[in-house]
Amino acid sequence: MQINRSGSAKWSGGLKDGRGSISTQSKALDDHPYGFAMRFEGVAGTNPEELIGAAHAACFTMALSKILGEAGLTADAMETKAVVTLEEKDGGFAITASKLTLKATIPGAQQAQFQELAALAKANCPVSKLLNAQIDLEAELLG
Repeated sequence: MQINRSGSAKWSGGLKDGRGSISTQSKALDDHPYGFAMRFEGVAGTNPEELIGAAHAACFTMALSKILGEAGLTADAMETKAVVTLEEKDGGFAITASKLTLKATIPGAQQAQFQELAALAKANCPVSKLLNAQIDLEAELLG
C-alpha cells in the first residue's frame, strides 16, 4: 500500500521582507501565512519547524497507540509535545533534534513496559524514520 499526502508553500519577495503561505491537501492549513520573522524572530505565526513538531508528535502518538493495542493496552489519554531544534550549522541552518515529551494515562500499564513500548514507537513511527536528527523521548505514565 502506498499513500501520498501533500503540502505546498508559496513565497514572494526576499528572505526577510518576503511573505509566504502554507497549505495542506486536506485544507487544515489553507494559505496560512509564514515568513522570516515567524521563523527566526518569534513573531506569531507558523513555521516549518513547528509543523514538523506537530507531525512528529501526531505520528509518534498514533504509533504508540498501535503498539499499546498489540500489547493488550488502551490509553485513556496521551498528550505528546515535540520540540524541534533549528540551529546554525556549517554555514547554514539545520534541524538537529526533536524532543518528544509524552504524558499518558494507560490503565494496567507498568512503568518498565510503558517505557519499552514508548521507545519502540519513537524508533518506528514514520516521521522518526524520516528525520535525520537526534530524537529524544521523555515519557511519563500518569495515574
